Amino acid sequence: MCILLLFTLLNPLLAGEDDGFKSIFDGKTLEGWKAPDMSYWTVQDGAITAQSTESNPCNSNQFLVWQGGDVADFELKAKFRLAKNQGNSGIQFRSKIDKDGMGIGYQADILPGGSWCGALADEYTGREPLMVPNGHKTVVDADGKRNCTFVSEPVSLREPGEWNDYHIIARGHHMILKLNGQVSAEFIDNDEKNFAASGILGLQLRSGPPMKVQFKEILLKQLP
Repeated sequence: MCILLLFTLLNPLLAGEDDGFKSIFDGKTLEGWKAPDMSYWTVQDGAITAQSTESNPCNSNQFLVWQGGDVADFELKAKFRLAKNQGNSGIQFRSKIDKDGMGIGYQADILPGGSWCGALADEYTGREPLMVPNGHKTVVDADGKRNCTFVSEPVSLREPGEWNDYHIIARGHHMILKLNGQVSAEFIDNDEKNFAASGILGLQLRSGPPMKVQFKEILLKQLP
């Protein structure tokens, strides 16, 4: 018990508290959220739903961006599920949207399993896209040198139809992703050229074959 308490006190990023979290999705409408092409985005089953179909294919990545301003140091908790546990999605954070609507920057990845599930990606910045694979910790030094080490067994999604829990924690250069209660990726980004201290928060619908992803109970806590 004493060891567990000491570990928690020494690891504030992992400790977390429920107080201070605020809902940024009302469960009924897309008020406060916006995408360049809203045809992919609806609310179904009390969840933000992104869907591509044969009649409305997704030929380039789509992002629904929270309109409450940039996030810097924060915690985000959200539930999500992929229809039939198929497809590719993610939660974009501390990022920017370019003129073509593409999200650029950090992303908490969502895939059914494998190295990209629960991974921390660095989308379209010129760096290694898979910055922290599932079950790993990556430290990048000031010159951009990347040191990636295995930490724990990879995390997978729950059974098809079940909701999964994502918890994103970002404080300064230190970022942690927790998937279904387990740390799936830890990142310390000291890269002087590419580190991003703040940016947009958004949800991704990945280009490719028809798919459906849903998000609900999206809670944000801005950290001092």
